[in-house]
Amino acid sequence: MLALTFDDGPDPHWTPAALAALAQAGARATFFVLGSRAREHPDVVRRMLAEGHGVEVHGHAHLRHPAAGRAAVVADLDAGLTVLSGLGADPRLWRVPWGDLAGWSEALAAERGLRAAGWTVDTHDWRGDDAGTMLAACEPELQPGAIVLAHDGLGPGARRDGCEQTVRLIGPLVAAARAHGLEPAVLGPSWNAPLPVGNPALSGSIRA
Repeated sequence: MLALTFDDGPDPHWTPAALAALAQAGARATFFVLGSRAREHPDVVRRMLAEGHGVEVHGHAHLRHPAAGRAAVVADLDAGLTVLSGLGADPRLWRVPWGDLAGWSEALAAERGLRAAGWTVDTHDWRGDDAGTMLAACEPELQPGAIVLAHDGLGPGARRDGCEQTVRLIGPLVAAARAHGLEPAVLGPSWNAPLPVGNPALSGSIRA
């Protein structure tokens, strides 16, 4: 198994396009959504749930924990959880924006009944790479328990004006995973593989 995960949505155009591509591939994914965008596009979140995908929390806004400070992140997380609960979601995982944890991030997750969830394979789709380039970079890293990071919305720092190449990546990426004997599965707290807590590029550098 491996997990396909998407951050920074829901987007009113690109998230439905991603959902359609996943349906065509017969695959399920996990969406780490922003409460502010879920509030604006509730029907997209309901569609995620209805189609059997995981809906987890990314925050309400997109705060960098070490810079924002604990009090601001507490308020942000609680706001995001409130929105998602109102839409029928029951998050158990929290993907910290940028995977940039502060020294208190994991403790805060535990206080809210959550686990921090990072990734092991980064598509770097925010850069605007084409689907073929992303597939070639990711395929060697597809292995049992892999967690693939992509984005169905445009977050801070994105160098592209849409998520078309991410949508185009979904079908070939699912096919490549299956060629390796890996079936995409919804990511959850009982994930039967190590669950990284943040950005592997920042491993060992959690800050206070």
